[in-house]
Amino acid sequence: MADVARLAGVSSQTVSRVSNGFPGVNEETRSQVLAAMQELGYRPNSAARALKRGEFRTIGVITFTLATTGNVRTLEAIATSAAEEGYAVTLLPVAVPTQDEVRGAFTRLGELAVDAIIVIMEVHLLDNATISLPPHVKVVVADSDAGDRYTVVDTDQAGGARLAVEHLLSLGHRTVWHLAGPDDSFAAQRRTDAWRAALAQAGREIPEVVRGDWSAESGYRAGRALAARTDCTAVFAANDQMALGLLRALHEAGRRVPEDVSVIGFDDIPESGSFLPPLTTVHQDFAQVGRLCVDGVLRQMSLSPPERGTTLVPTRLVVRESTGPAPGA
Repeated sequence: MADVARLAGVSSQTVSRVSNGFPGVNEETRSQVLAAMQELGYRPNSAARALKRGEFRTIGVITFTLATTGNVRTLEAIATSAAEEGYAVTLLPVAVPTQDEVRGAFTRLGELAVDAIIVIMEVHLLDNATISLPPHVKVVVADSDAGDRYTVVDTDQAGGARLAVEHLLSLGHRTVWHLAGPDDSFAAQRRTDAWRAALAQAGREIPEVVRGDWSAESGYRAGRALAARTDCTAVFAANDQMALGLLRALHEAGRRVPEDVSVIGFDDIPESGSFLPPLTTVHQDFAQVGRLCVDGVLRQMSLSPPERGTTLVPTRLVVRESTGPAPGA
C-alpha cells in the first residue's frame, strides 16, 4: 500500500479508501491510485481486512442438490443479492442427506471463515447433527419447517396448494387427486396436508395419495395408474416436473387434457408454459426467497440476540390450458 501511495503521490489512507470503494475521493485521484495499483500488481489482502474488521464478507451456502429448479434459482438469487451487498458466496453441496455429512459441511464452512450460513435442506438434520458453530456465525434456513429455532424463509406452500385445489373445484370437479412429492420432504408434506385440508373443508372425498420423487419419470409412473381410473378428472401435482410426466402418461392412455383430466402443477418453471398443453401451475418466487435469505443473515449480524421465526413468500396461481371444466359440467 505504501508503494502504491508513493507512485500515485497520495497518502496510504487515500489508497485504503480507494481500495475499499469508499466515497469522498475525487475521480482524478481515484484514477491515479487505480493506475498505480495496476502497474504494481497490488491487490488488497482480504485476510488482513477480515482481521481488522472482524468479518470476512463471505456467506456460506449448504444444499443437498443442484438438480432441482428451486435450489438452483434460489442459489442464483442468493449469489446476486450477496454480491450487491459486497459479500462473496461459498457453496458447499452435501453429497448425501445424513447427519454426518451435514455436520462435516458446517465444520468445513467454519474453517473457510464465513460470517453467516444459508441452509437449503430439511431442518431435522440440523437439529440432530450436534452442530457446533463459532458464536459469530449466523444461520438462515430456506424451505424448511424450523419454527422459532432458526430464522426461516420459505414459500407459502400451504397457500399455494389451497389455490390449486380451489381452482380445480371451482371448475366443477367432484374431487382432486394428488401426485405428491417424497414423504421425507417438508415442502411435499406441507402441500399434501393443505390439499387434504382444502378437500375436507369443501366436504369432498379425499382420494389416496399417489407419490413420486419430484422427477418427470416418477410422474409418468404414477400417471399411468391415475390414467387408468375413470373417476380421476383432476390432479394436483406437487411440482411441474412430475406434472410433465403425468401429461405424457395421460396422452399415451388416450385421455385428453383438459377435456378428460385437468392437471395443475407447482413451481412455474420457465418451461411450464411450453408443455403440451401449457401447464396451469402455482408460481413460486424463488428470487424473493433468495433475497430474503441474504437480508436475513445481514439483519442477524446487526442484531443481538438474532431474530427467529418464519417469513413466508406468497404464491400465485398461473392459469394456462391444462385445466378446464369437469367432464359433463
